[in-house]
Amino acid sequence: MNILNKMIANILPFMPKGLVWVFSKRYIAGKNIEDALRVSKELNAEGCMVTIDLLGEFITKKEEAVKNRDEYLNIVETFEKNDINGNYSLKPTMFGLLLDEDFCYENIRAIVKKSAEHGNFVRIDMEDSQCVDKEIKLFRKLKEEFPGHVGLVLQAYMRRTESDIEKMLDVHNEAPLNYRLCKGIYVEPESIAYKKYDEINNNYLKLLDYMLEHKIYPGIATHDEPLIEGAYKLLEKHKPANNEYEFQMLYGVAPALRKSIIDKGHRLRVYVPFGKDWFPYSTRRLKENPKMASDIIKAMFIRR
Repeated sequence: MNILNKMIANILPFMPKGLVWVFSKRYIAGKNIEDALRVSKELNAEGCMVTIDLLGEFITKKEEAVKNRDEYLNIVETFEKNDINGNYSLKPTMFGLLLDEDFCYENIRAIVKKSAEHGNFVRIDMEDSQCVDKEIKLFRKLKEEFPGHVGLVLQAYMRRTESDIEKMLDVHNEAPLNYRLCKGIYVEPESIAYKKYDEINNNYLKLLDYMLEHKIYPGIATHDEPLIEGAYKLLEKHKPANNEYEFQMLYGVAPALRKSIIDKGHRLRVYVPFGKDWFPYSTRRLKENPKMASDIIKAMFIRR
């Protein structure tokens, strides 16, 4: 079955989008803001916080960045008006990071400023290796102006991440550093990224231990039960207050595990992606977890 799942996962990106959507609609809130708002209210009612992400990345025209900025500003206004218990995530390449770094910064700064005016928070997603230095630079600049209103994503499979955390301790100033720690999903060479499951997991827990020791706020982003059990042990070791960390999970993934984390008294945030540019996100999710391909086959038979 594992071989079959991998085959399906590799083939689906080349299949008609209508077929891939059979899979995607389980893991994406929808294609418009109303869908994301509805899902967020449902998750809040279940005791989950959310982070809202408008799907899109690697734009090629500055006009696209301006459109994305304006759409995010509307997202912030809409979700604050509806008293959603959540914050916002965004990908810098969606705002022109690889076109013009200063232009990208100004676009994202407008969103962080709008969120900060509401007392809220924006997380800068980490993308592939060509973006890492640029995104750390962007984060540093934003944190200097908005210390308690911006965070960053770190990827445990990158060999450089431990060094990156150490180097960024100098901006651990007015407000604690706030990182979402995930495994990482981009395809990177072994020279810069761990490839083996155990290596990645060991590094993940090593980084989480370091973050807790240095009073860095971690978003423990994983669905891997051994990692979650390891995180429980580290929380017991360091004994942070309940509001000094959180678990994070993707929308549509492992709802029973999500509930068990909440039932144990931990705070949990669900990543809620939405938007018309759902296809690249969906194909990456398939490559990350080929077992999801089974869901597509089941859905196809149900529809028949």
